[in-house]
Amino acid sequence: MFTGIIQGQGRVLEKRPAGGGMVFCVEADFDLTDPEEGESIAINGACMTAREINGRRFLVDVSPESLARTGLGALSAGSVVNLERALRLADRLGGHLVSGHVDARGRVEERRAAGDFTLFSFSLDAGLAKYVIEKGSITIDGVSLTVNSCTGNRFSVSIIPHTLAVTTLGLLKQGDLVNLEVDIIGKYVEKMLAEQAADGSSASGINPAFLAEHGFLK
Repeated sequence: MFTGIIQGQGRVLEKRPAGGGMVFCVEADFDLTDPEEGESIAINGACMTAREINGRRFLVDVSPESLARTGLGALSAGSVVNLERALRLADRLGGHLVSGHVDARGRVEERRAAGDFTLFSFSLDAGLAKYVIEKGSITIDGVSLTVNSCTGNRFSVSIIPHTLAVTTLGLLKQGDLVNLEVDIIGKYVEKMLAEQAADGSSASGINPAFLAEHGFLK
């Protein structure tokens, strides 16, 4: 589990095929204090298992599923990535609960300056757009962000200068693809409602009308 608060950046030193997937060698720009072999680390928002940790360098095995669902396959030697080590129970939850399981990829539709801030507009698959709500949380390339607005299959976010400086979001341009993870809470709510509808129960009192009335559904 992660928070979407990026700890630093990493650089891909090597990428090679292995067993139908890929193996990456990554070097972080920060010290991996108390490293644990096999620990989880998010690379551009995708949860990976770090092995053969040596100083700031480590290896990760990227499965065919991860290559298909994320943008990791498009990385090459020299690519810069966002890194976050797994959350500890005693850590501050500065962003939101992020599983590191990327849902799909989105596309940068627009980037424009607004004073000291930068406004981005993204498009995403219509099937995923239903989980994106105004002022809700979304993870973009591993970065926890607040949705400014959303209409149809597009949504916008406002990025502060600090986030642009310390993450790869500052490198994004129109047409670029990003890893997206929507807020996991919406998925659980949807599943519970579907099960209630299937057996006709509504003992909890939570139904689509209740959620719409209280602003959880559009």
